[in-house]
Amino acid sequence: MTLFPLTVRGAQTVRRGRVLVGPVDLDLTGAGATVVMGPNGSGKTTLLRLLHGAARLTAGQIKWASDEGYARTQQGFVFQRPVMLRRTVLENLMYPLRMRGVGKADAQLQAREWGERVGLADLLDRAAPHLSGGEQQKLALARAMITQPQVLFLDEPTAALDGRATREIEAVLHAAKASGMQLILSTHDLGQAKRLADEVVFMLHGRVHEHSTARNFFDAPKSLQARAFLRGDIVE
Repeated sequence: MTLFPLTVRGAQTVRRGRVLVGPVDLDLTGAGATVVMGPNGSGKTTLLRLLHGAARLTAGQIKWASDEGYARTQQGFVFQRPVMLRRTVLENLMYPLRMRGVGKADAQLQAREWGERVGLADLLDRAAPHLSGGEQQKLALARAMITQPQVLFLDEPTAALDGRATREIEAVLHAAKASGMQLILSTHDLGQAKRLADEVVFMLHGRVHEHSTARNFFDAPKSLQARAFLRGDIVE
């Protein structure tokens, strides 16, 4: 059963009387990677949380192609600042599988495989909170992907990382794309957006300002604001 297309109509979230995002109309087909871009405060993170169900929908509709219960089991979310369980790397990786009823031996086997896949094979017995920033982000990514969700949300996944860690995480994301996983991520890194995006959602003032293929957005953005953003100008 597929989650896509994802249809968003008039979606809005309000906190303390202030509209954080919306109204938003959006159609996502689930092909490749959708990169959400825009200046600080434009609503990128809130949009991701809204689509994921972590932010309260106060108006409008967000509808997956499948029923809501199934859709929730097929999503993962990687935060900009990963949250580590006070356990070993191996136990962190096993946790989402054990929560889904996977047996201990099978969960441990899959956890070791994913540790190898993201370059943490030598750190499986280390306490996760003692990892470096890049190592924690790789662990958070593996932990979100180990259940093989159809769609993975990522909020600025490499914002605080050096070039080497960024390259390693992008390699994992490219492999995820190749396997058919849909990525929906926000980033300030224009180079990263060009490397990963199949389509771009450009946010401004809490609303979707443009939505197009990556090629069209980077080569011929429609609005003055998007062109200014791509030049590196301040956009208000």
